[in-house]
Amino acid sequence: MKILILKPSSLGDVVQALPVLRLLKRHRPNSAIYWWIDSPLAPLLEGDPDLAGVVRFERHRWASPRHWPEALQHVRWLRAQQFDWVIDLQSLLRTGAVAWLTNGGLLVGLDEPREGARGFYDIIVPRPSFHTHAVDWYRAVLPALGLPADGDFVWLPPRADVAASIRQRWQTDAARWIALQPGARWDNKRWPVGHFAELVRRLAAEFPDARVVILGGADDAALAARIAGAAPDRCLNLAGQTTLPELVEWLRLVSVLVTNDTGPMHIAAALGTPLVALFGPTEPRRTGPYRRLDAVLQHALPCVPCMKPRCRWPRPLECLTALTPDAVFERVRQLLPPG
Repeated sequence: MKILILKPSSLGDVVQALPVLRLLKRHRPNSAIYWWIDSPLAPLLEGDPDLAGVVRFERHRWASPRHWPEALQHVRWLRAQQFDWVIDLQSLLRTGAVAWLTNGGLLVGLDEPREGARGFYDIIVPRPSFHTHAVDWYRAVLPALGLPADGDFVWLPPRADVAASIRQRWQTDAARWIALQPGARWDNKRWPVGHFAELVRRLAAEFPDARVVILGGADDAALAARIAGAAPDRCLNLAGQTTLPELVEWLRLVSVLVTNDTGPMHIAAALGTPLVALFGPTEPRRTGPYRRLDAVLQHALPCVPCMKPRCRWPRPLECLTALTPDAVFERVRQLLPPG
């Protein structure tokens, strides 16, 4: 059996969809499974033991008409694979159309109403409720295919070579590490940079044997530099300097992660890494750290969760500013193992 999963973006969404891959392979061990993914995220999945192949979607390149012949050739390649099952876990217009164009034997997608992609599918999988977690919604495609939605699996298998490279390059065994993730796609999902800086000062004062690693993409570099400036001799600023496999292995080795609602939070949750997840406008029961709601800090306001990328509360961003550095520090202190 040949299976194609479409989940091109974003980082957190791809991580949350991985149980579908793991359980498909567990219950159909002889299947050849491929994953269609936006090219910058492909390193997360390349070399994965459960995948027969990673199919790169060149989103930015193919947006230009002069590269449309490449996209057409890509679709022809997909059709030639003769997939038995095509599973669209993004379920927006683009992915629904690509899924349909593969001309697979059976097309399954989510009942996502935003762009009408469900019109492409043979089987449509509804979200049981507004608060159903994304991971559980994705897993619901398995019973629709006659497969169990549960079973043991390793969410993100270790990459020993990457972990060894990290230990050698940054001498990680010399300290306990606390990770910070200050970025997020929406500005109003970001805990204030001044709060992060104050947290670093508290950590440096209270835990002399610990160091802080600041993670994130290149877009987070300015935030990370300001935070690292609170205790330069105790911080390692790696924003924009790690590959996706290195990010995963860093989150496997740290003692605690303090994070906004963003992709690395989902990686840490999948790995079982202790974390403090700082939530503002979004709903943790729906997209929070999976089965880790005890890790969430969220300030109660009448507007929370607003689910909107712009704050319209009279006291802007109060849902995040009210989460004090002292409160976050106390949560970290509870989670940090003895030195």
